[in-house]
Amino acid sequence: MGHVILVTGGARSGKSSHAEARVAALPGERVYIATARPEDDEMRARIAHHIARRGPGWLTLEEPFDLAGALDRTDGRGPRLVDCLTLWLANLMFADRDWSPEADLLIAALARQNSPVVLVSNEVGMGIVPENALARAFRDAQGWLNQRVAAMANEVEFVVAGLPLRLK
Repeated sequence: MGHVILVTGGARSGKSSHAEARVAALPGERVYIATARPEDDEMRARIAHHIARRGPGWLTLEEPFDLAGALDRTDGRGPRLVDCLTLWLANLMFADRDWSPEADLLIAALARQNSPVVLVSNEVGMGIVPENALARAFRDAQGWLNQRVAAMANEVEFVVAGLPLRLK
């Protein structure tokens, strides 16, 4: 199995830039697997910011749903950065797709990778309990997904205020 690293943290914690640096330090072609869907101006601006920050030398693959397939298609090319599991999960839930079987496919794909994979995910369960059922379901699903990926990952880092804390 290739090396799997989970980088988690809160919004604007610096987790994406930290994950980018981890991938950039590895040999081989750098592959960025983007799960964001550019559906509004704010998201398009976020995507543009990430692209500018990464700079040249990254192959970008946009994949909002089939994350396991994207990993399999890019295995062997070099290290991959998946940014991020939170948007991937939201895409699945808003499309009324059952996220749990998709998570099973992701975990199985991660286990068979030869090239390194760095995954970014938000830690969303550290605040107040959301008021509405959809937000609570999302928070719970994100926590369960993070636990599953963390359990099989070789390394887990929690980023706070731009500083990584190694958990595993």
